[in-house]
Amino acid sequence: MKTPKRIEPLIEDGLVDEVLRPLMSGKEATVYLVRCGNEIRCAKVYKDVAVRSFKKAVQYQEGRKVRNTRRQRAMEKGSRFGRDEQEKVWQTAEVDALYRLRDAGVRVPEAFGCFDGVLLMELITDEAGEVAPRLNDILIPADRAVDDHTTMMHYVLRMLCVGLVHGDLSEFNVLMAADGPVIIDLPQAVDAAGNNNAPTMLARDVANITRYYAQYAPELAETRYAEELWALHEAGALHPDMRLTGIFHREENDADVDSVLLQIEEAFREEMERRERVRDDDDQA
Repeated sequence: MKTPKRIEPLIEDGLVDEVLRPLMSGKEATVYLVRCGNEIRCAKVYKDVAVRSFKKAVQYQEGRKVRNTRRQRAMEKGSRFGRDEQEKVWQTAEVDALYRLRDAGVRVPEAFGCFDGVLLMELITDEAGEVAPRLNDILIPADRAVDDHTTMMHYVLRMLCVGLVHGDLSEFNVLMAADGPVIIDLPQAVDAAGNNNAPTMLARDVANITRYYAQYAPELAETRYAEELWALHEAGALHPDMRLTGIFHREENDADVDSVLLQIEEAFREEMERRERVRDDDDQA
């Protein structure tokens, strides 16, 4: 196939030997299968900000800082230079998150670097060695659903331990690999301490994943991992190897619960809209 223009510099620099085929395309990026020496990897090409549409992206960018104060001021003012810099931060956020989460013991694709808006990373495969499917595209037995849900909650815990919330977690961005679920799509990952939307995003992430697995194991719908996780986080009591219970008792003096529930309901409506956009993207791909 014809080499995409954005990948040409990587071929010239010897980072990629050949583009094999497109793997998937969405509003944020197009992913290609590429050959790098004897290995098959993925090249995620981020779309230009002018054509990219991530709903309410400003919510995800809150709390993101750069060391250069001039660049930070430009980003805050929204100048053309600032928008370019914000786009670079958006693109590098994913590779940074992948490195941090890998080191934290979260199963994510191994990243090999981000080069001018192209992220090279591990190709995730299933037990047959084929490209791993998304959770949304498969059926799983009830016992596997319970085990994998436990694994996912442990991954969310470890993400929070290093100060990150995925922010867009659902069955559409988790792959079923030979070694279990793998979390993907992290450019919007938020700083749990620096983003005021973090607790709502965490609640939405957990609700989305739990809703998916609960269709196979209905008892999971009664769990309250999001509340448990955030309470532990605020208390400074999180540990990457701790055992979660999924149980949380509301305190009578917890004045913010009702407002948080309203935020979760709004987030749920947004998620339904997002899923519809994903389905539209898949139909067009």
